[in-house]
Amino acid sequence: MIVLGIESSCDETGLALVDTETGLLSHALYSQIAMHQEYGGVVPELASRDHIRRALPLLEQVLREAHLDKNAIDAIAYTQGPGLAGALLVGASVACGLGLALDRPILGIHHLEGHLLSPLLTSNPPQFPFISLLVSGGHTQIMRVDRVGQYTLLGETLDDAAGEAFDKSAKLLGLSYPGGPAISRLAELGNPAVYTLPRPMLHSKDFNFSFSGLKTAVLTVVKNHVGELTEQDRANIARAFIDALVDVVVAKCCAAMRHTGLKRLVIAGGVGANTQLRAGLNTAAAKKRFSVYYPDLEFCTDNGAMIAFAGALRLKEDPGQARKDYSFNVRPKWALNGL
Repeated sequence: MIVLGIESSCDETGLALVDTETGLLSHALYSQIAMHQEYGGVVPELASRDHIRRALPLLEQVLREAHLDKNAIDAIAYTQGPGLAGALLVGASVACGLGLALDRPILGIHHLEGHLLSPLLTSNPPQFPFISLLVSGGHTQIMRVDRVGQYTLLGETLDDAAGEAFDKSAKLLGLSYPGGPAISRLAELGNPAVYTLPRPMLHSKDFNFSFSGLKTAVLTVVKNHVGELTEQDRANIARAFIDALVDVVVAKCCAAMRHTGLKRLVIAGGVGANTQLRAGLNTAAAKKRFSVYYPDLEFCTDNGAMIAFAGALRLKEDPGQARKDYSFNVRPKWALNGL
């Protein structure tokens, strides 16, 4: 079965084709980062309009790269939520229109489920069950994953997610959007001994997170700094921020591994590409004797491959999940553990 995946939840338009038997056939992605940088963040209306312009050319690209005709598509998976309502509607409309035109069934996919399962696209995929750290955009969650569709929430952020803390702290340091890569690069030049920032909820004895206070601590350091911030000052603050965030995330993941007794940790989402976080998790995994898995870097951010793949896995278990119901139905707010 050939499954087309469509991702349009925020500021990336992604399409991909997956064969349920052989795996990923092709994928294409257009990022809107350059457009949104002028505004310091995602502008929902602009994002929606850009998805409209990109979707069909990307469809033609993935079909061409897979050497397939559109009639070879057997089912269409699209991101139904969560995300920006207008952006989600674009992907849903493309899926519904194409499904109606080709007389093919469609299937709405949870955006975070796509991220959650994206490490299974690698050449060395983890086996179920495993613990997953989801660090994507406005989400930071620790989940127990027993099989496709069976997810148990162990902990989540109570305020700002890790990605939001990255963006807000980067803005305080005068860095460009998106903040994650920018603050990570700057932190490499910082001295870890200059500043020490708080580790929120490090000893809370649960698996929840809170990063709003860490962002506020960065603001306090910036405001209390005597004189103009030099590039080295900014690098030192960035390093302190990264060290604090990584310490908390690694500690929570280790606690979840210890609590469940599982030996496989899967990292998913855009923040999972962060080099300092990967280094911290790898060190902890070696010390605590568990394995850690990451998606390929190209699949850390939003992409169509993860949606097509999640759709393929679901349809392989139950082909009846895809239906010829072409009414627009998006879910901007949608709990993953409610699947």
